Amino acid sequence: MLRPALLFCFSATVCLSQNLEPAAGTTAPAKPIDPALVDVADVPGLPRVLLIGDSISMGYTLDVRARLKGKANVHHPAENCGPTERGLARLDKWLGTNHWDVIHFNFGLHDLKYLDADGKYVAPEKGKQVASPEQYGKNLRELALRLQKTGAKLIFATTTPVPEGTLGRVAGDQRKYNEVATAVMTDLKIPIDDLGAYVETEQKRLPQPEPPPIQLPHNVHFTPEGYHQLAGLVVLSIEKQLPAK
Repeated sequence: MLRPALLFCFSATVCLSQNLEPAAGTTAPAKPIDPALVDVADVPGLPRVLLIGDSISMGYTLDVRARLKGKANVHHPAENCGPTERGLARLDKWLGTNHWDVIHFNFGLHDLKYLDADGKYVAPEKGKQVASPEQYGKNLRELALRLQKTGAKLIFATTTPVPEGTLGRVAGDQRKYNEVATAVMTDLKIPIDDLGAYVETEQKRLPQPEPPPIQLPHNVHFTPEGYHQLAGLVVLSIEKQLPAK
């Protein structure tokens, strides 16, 4: 018999599951597919929108899709898009062969993280950063230029905050990466959906020292309410770029 699994959900659609080691002679259950990564059929005649990003984007995908129902077909690649290096390797697969009207994209949280030789999250002094701000900027520019070739309207979302005590990341590092990203997007004339600034403003506005209700303590992920608020910002930015009827 399998021992019970520990389940901690940090959003309505994104959960972390830590299964205890199964008994001898058994295998661990398959990890369920996040519903944000399940492909959906297009409604004919509606614009096509692609959300490219990590688990933060996965957390708001279903909400964005629901709010844009009847206005646009909203898709997400069938994986966590991770760092810019992965984006460069897999972008063609994510884009596929169909036309996209709007592409809302983000990279950052996985570029600024620190990993050990085994790919595990560790304290900065014990590991290596996935991509320096300079390398991140170089990769991000190449990604943006490739995305521009699709002819889609592009929107870049800034990286949301890294709180104090987050394993494998340095609190506040997202600001350096957002400065680099903003310079790239400004140069390429790509609109910015400033999710990072929104969350920081909300954190300062809410009472302290209680943790803000929109982001989890010591964790880059968000509460259901946090993802709901991010989805609202994403929808507003996308609606501005949808083709006129």
